[in-house]
Amino acid sequence: MAEPGKCKRPKPFPSEVQILFLAMLNVLLTHIISPLAYIIPVLLAVAFLTLIERKVLGYMQLRKGPNIVGPYGLLQPIADGLKLFIKEPVRPSTASPLLFLTAPILALTLALAL
Repeated sequence: MAEPGKCKRPKPFPSEVQILFLAMLNVLLTHIISPLAYIIPVLLAVAFLTLIERKVLGYMQLRKGPNIVGPYGLLQPIADGLKLFIKEPVRPSTASPLLFLTAPILALTLALAL
């Protein structure tokens, strides 16, 4: 029960800013974070399965395999990924730059959408 002389205020309705924030948060969660929760573990699994394959092939050929980066070569998949993104891309001089860059993005988007 409220003290004498003080009345309980009703809870205010959410403002337009709060509603917009909640809508943006919902979009962020459903369209960005949720797919990443599926994609990142798959990418990590592929990277470390590649490391295991390289290690096994190295032992089959009587050599150590990837063991330079990190302890026992555990950071080799990360180094391979960085090398892949840092490599200088070869761009044909007569090709359309816009089409040359957007075609792989469109193909990946279509593959992930199906």
